[in-house]
Amino acid sequence: MLHTFVAYVEDLPGVLTRVASLFRRLNINISSLTVGRSERPGLSRLTLVCEASASAGHRIRASLFKLENVVDVDDIAQAPSVTRELALIKVAASPRNRAQIFDLVEVFRARIVDLTSESLLIEMTGVESKIEGLIEVLREDDGRILEICRSGKMTMRRGHHTSGVLRAMGAGVADAAEQDRAAAQP
Repeated sequence: MLHTFVAYVEDLPGVLTRVASLFRRLNINISSLTVGRSERPGLSRLTLVCEASASAGHRIRASLFKLENVVDVDDIAQAPSVTRELALIKVAASPRNRAQIFDLVEVFRARIVDLTSESLLIEMTGVESKIEGLIEVLREDDGRILEICRSGKMTMRRGHHTSGVLRAMGAGVADAAEQDRAAAQP
């Protein structure tokens, strides 16, 4: 079972090391990890995807909560959410095949962000399967891919914030409870 954990962590040195060490101790592989600034100064948003059983998922969440500098953790794998990934793909391009690559990029709704005499740099944002599809098609044409850089999954819940997210943002407990009640109503 895939688990997607979103954690708000203090923006301090060593926090990412503590998180990675936890997964090493639990003998669980991290399949995707994305960290960046959040909407609140001093906190970073960490999105981590791993494969583990349901019981292990509960154990991971509890262990993350216990880590120093972790403010909040949410397992949103089963919640309605939007997930995206960013990929930069550098492909070999000659005047002979450049038009074909431009057409392919348009079909996948990607875009060319850099152009040199021997290569093109493609930027694509979307779900993992869409990015994998473009990479597969590019590989079919004589291995034109020179380099790939992918961001890892970024996930955000749809709709209202949970009370944990609001508390991490600094909202009062009453405000957070009100948001939870509003989200539960049809």
